[in-house]
Amino acid sequence: MSISDTISDVSEAPVAVWSQIDANSAKVSLSGIVNVYSLGGVWTQIRDAQDVWLKQGDVKAKTLTVDSATVGSLDGAGIAFLIAIEEAQINAGAKYELSGLDPRYQPLLKEFDPISNLFPVPAVKPKRSFVVSTGMAVQNLIDDTVGLITFTGHLFSDLVWSVRNPKQVRWGDFINAAVEAGIAALPIVGLVAFLIGVILSFQAAIGMQQFGAVSFVGPLAALGIVREMGPLITAILLAGRSSAAFAAEIGTMTVNSEVDALVSGGLSPIRFLVVPRVLAGILVAPILTLFADIVSIFSSMLTMLIYGIPFVNFYNGMLSAVDVEDILSGLLKATLFGVVVSAMGCLRGMQTGTGAAAVGISATRAVVSSIVMIVIVDGIFAFISYKTGF
Repeated sequence: MSISDTISDVSEAPVAVWSQIDANSAKVSLSGIVNVYSLGGVWTQIRDAQDVWLKQGDVKAKTLTVDSATVGSLDGAGIAFLIAIEEAQINAGAKYELSGLDPRYQPLLKEFDPISNLFPVPAVKPKRSFVVSTGMAVQNLIDDTVGLITFTGHLFSDLVWSVRNPKQVRWGDFINAAVEAGIAALPIVGLVAFLIGVILSFQAAIGMQQFGAVSFVGPLAALGIVREMGPLITAILLAGRSSAAFAAEIGTMTVNSEVDALVSGGLSPIRFLVVPRVLAGILVAPILTLFADIVSIFSSMLTMLIYGIPFVNFYNGMLSAVDVEDILSGLLKATLFGVVVSAMGCLRGMQTGTGAAAVGISATRAVVSSIVMIVIVDGIFAFISYKTGF
């Protein structure tokens, strides 16, 4: 018998018929071939009628009888239909009886006994108290800090190893990471740097114009860009772009057990995966920062033309305000930011858990951790600059 023949036979007579005997008794009569095709048109009808009946009167006094004496054939869909009816009766607290089922189908039905195991009650997780939540947060912070310190020690040791053994460094990965984090990031860095220069100059000029000191906007903007805004904006862009990419790449390798394979093969994951990316971050961060400084200062020069400050005056004022030490200070800060961003991305990638969402979580943690570390390093650097004048 073909599928089309089965469907045509089913359309002539329903295989399941609902009948209500009285207020507390109902019956479902099964007959013929009970399969996925024949149940398609009656399953919902029977269940809807059962739900309406259960909502009327005393539920505990209701009894539903399923008569399967005239069933000619029963497949998995038929068993699922019987289970669905029984489960609705049990949940409502009513009675359920099955009669006339052929003994050959009994073993298949008993595989799903008890029915309650198929529909477990959702476990309600107890709410944590404020003390417990605070303690867990502190413990997670301590564990994360210990992991960060341990990773920093391993990374510093392997960076020293890379200086002593440059031929053993994976320079191919270094070049790929440098291109991805450096050259590919030039458009977005240039765009944001241009906007920062324009906005910074406009906002400064609005205040300075009240005191007749618009000519000082250019030198101040250039000094702020070189010492702070250029390195900071570049680092944040690298955190959102390169750090997340490193975390996702290494995180995927962690999920696929490729990092474990490196350890099993006697290779250091930090030397193999982290060192090339950190070296790439050390290289590209100062270059991108210098590029951002140039673009921002140029956009600031264009902005000051609106206030009647020619290029020559802007340039001379910038030379008097910005020293080589300021440029070197910004580039040194950018180098530290490059180490932080690339290292945090690699660390979060190696801490990736299991599951489909683990890589995305690692990428998010990498961006957040990188920005937090950038702020911390920037604050420490500002304090050192205040004490030393550098």
